[in-house]
Amino acid sequence: MSGGDVNNKKDKLIEQLSRREFLREAGSIIGGVALTSALLLSACRESGGITNTNGITPTGSDVFFSPDTKREDRIPPGQYQTDGWPVLHYGDVPQISTSEWTFTISGLVEQEVVLNQAEFMALPMMKVFSDIHCVTTWSRLNNLWEGPSSKTLAELANIKPEAAYVIVKAHGSFTTNLTLADFLERDVLFAVKHDNQPLTAQHGAPVRLVVPRLYFWKSAKWVTGLVFTQEDRPGFWETRGYHNRGDPWLEQRH
Repeated sequence: MSGGDVNNKKDKLIEQLSRREFLREAGSIIGGVALTSALLLSACRESGGITNTNGITPTGSDVFFSPDTKREDRIPPGQYQTDGWPVLHYGDVPQISTSEWTFTISGLVEQEVVLNQAEFMALPMMKVFSDIHCVTTWSRLNNLWEGPSSKTLAELANIKPEAAYVIVKAHGSFTTNLTLADFLERDVLFAVKHDNQPLTAQHGAPVRLVVPRLYFWKSAKWVTGLVFTQEDRPGFWETRGYHNRGDPWLEQRH
């Protein structure tokens, strides 16, 4: 996709928007079912530890507050609150060259889109204030994200009416699946910043999907593209025993 095409798309989007081995094979997956939350939590503490982060409540009309941040009780059942951000992922942290990184949108779309890093960063950005709920039972409140919205990426490729699911592709052949409805929620974005700082490699840089209202494994790190499909295609963790949707308020863990 040329720089001119991206700029034309970006200008149109601005107008539209202004009008409205993580534990090496997950530890050991027994009988095709993911490890229990207790075992995953133990590994989470060993692999990531707790780091000091800012719990902030931003103000300003440019920030969208995820609906779950307005709940009277923001901690879902079976979760505990942490002020840190444990590091969880499958395998090692990849060394991704931004000069070689691309983001591809394909599948049931009117036109396939391939963006390089400069084109991706030129897209309209939004800010989302949200909580994080990890399936390993920790929750981190008050996160501020910045990046292009999921709707922005979908509009670039003009998804076809028959598309019902999105397959999120990430480094190392990792995938996760979302319904189109969950993907297009207003608080879903592709983060390049967290708490006003560039996203770090261990937390998914150069680009991480953020789906605030589902368990955090759906917020794939090191994202490289999207495939819009008519049928569901369970991803890496979903085929290893994790719930296909992952609503933390319903405790859809496994």
